[in-house]
Amino acid sequence: MTTSADRLARVPEPVLADLRRRYAEPQRAYHTWAHIAALLGWFDQRADGLRDADAVFLAILFHDAVYDPRAKDNEARSAALLAQSALPGFDAASAAKAVRLTEATAAHRIPNGLAVDETDDMAEFLDMDLSILAVPSRVFKAYDRAIRREYRHVSWPFYGMARRRILKSFLARPTLYFSDWGRATFEEAARANLRRKLRIRG
Repeated sequence: MTTSADRLARVPEPVLADLRRRYAEPQRAYHTWAHIAALLGWFDQRADGLRDADAVFLAILFHDAVYDPRAKDNEARSAALLAQSALPGFDAASAAKAVRLTEATAAHRIPNGLAVDETDDMAEFLDMDLSILAVPSRVFKAYDRAIRREYRHVSWPFYGMARRRILKSFLARPTLYFSDWGRATFEEAARANLRRKLRIRG
């Protein structure tokens, strides 16, 4: 099995160094390299079943590379950074798929019109990205505090309302996760965390 560590060795050192620098920027509290490492852990568990593992790997590395909590185009700019990066160790078609995977994190939905193989990979990638909702309660609370730190420029009443609206929109979905694996692994715990946070009996 080719692991994430093997693939990291194929990323040019200047590109990897730039990514690590970006994920260490001071405005970040949750969207750091620790988030990337957590997703790479899931990737290593799922890589053998992915249609294009290289595409999912690259999307994990780049999907939050541009992160300004005051901006609304972080996902598009992260995708553009990926598209512009020299990645000779990876097939161009995989890199192009990774761009589309990264763009999909903006709405956190699978767009229409994708091929079946790409849809399957996108489902698992988006589920990995949302795996944080299913962590133990103590870790979920730390995640929630970290998101608040990233949005400390927003005054509490407005932040609280916006955060509640976002979390309620997730809870209102028929399923939070897109793949069979994601639903089996994360759905129940994620809904419990969201209900606890929103103080909804369930």
